[in-house]
Amino acid sequence: MASLPTMFAVLSFAAAALQSAMAADIVVGDAKGWRPDFNYTSWVQGKQFKVGDNLEGADNVMQVWGVEFEACSASATAIVFATGHDKVALDAPGRRWYICGVGDHCSRGQKLAVDVLPAATSPASPPSSPPPPPPPLTPPSPSPSPSRSPNIIAARPYHVLMAAVAVAAAMIAAA
Repeated sequence: MASLPTMFAVLSFAAAALQSAMAADIVVGDAKGWRPDFNYTSWVQGKQFKVGDNLEGADNVMQVWGVEFEACSASATAIVFATGHDKVALDAPGRRWYICGVGDHCSRGQKLAVDVLPAATSPASPPSSPPPPPPPLTPPSPSPSPSRSPNIIAARPYHVLMAAVAVAAAMIAAA
């Protein structure tokens, strides 16, 4: 019989794993960091930014509007992150613009525009019985085995949640 504290611990662990699987701390510029004379337009290509993710970097950052981004200027309404250790939370979907407010850094390329996607949602339920595939006309050629994702938890947050629910249900049933 599972105790209530044990069930709470398991569910807490599952919730923490799910949160970490769904949100990411993204170091702007990767190993190059947040600095002038770097092409952040190229760096952002192929990356996905989702609600719940955080941008990290060690320097002055200002969240500005698109017009300010283009002009490398900030109005009084700009949100300033100046500790050098800030995590900028991506808390809503949409386009976000960031510039460095130090000297000529922005005009030297230290600016970043990202499109924030909505947080991941649960996949739709599959149809109850999918139609059988049509028979192949020619024998299929062997295909290489697919490579596994290096971070299966991050790739499948829905499955982590379902596993946690299954464990909790089993513990409750055993009680």
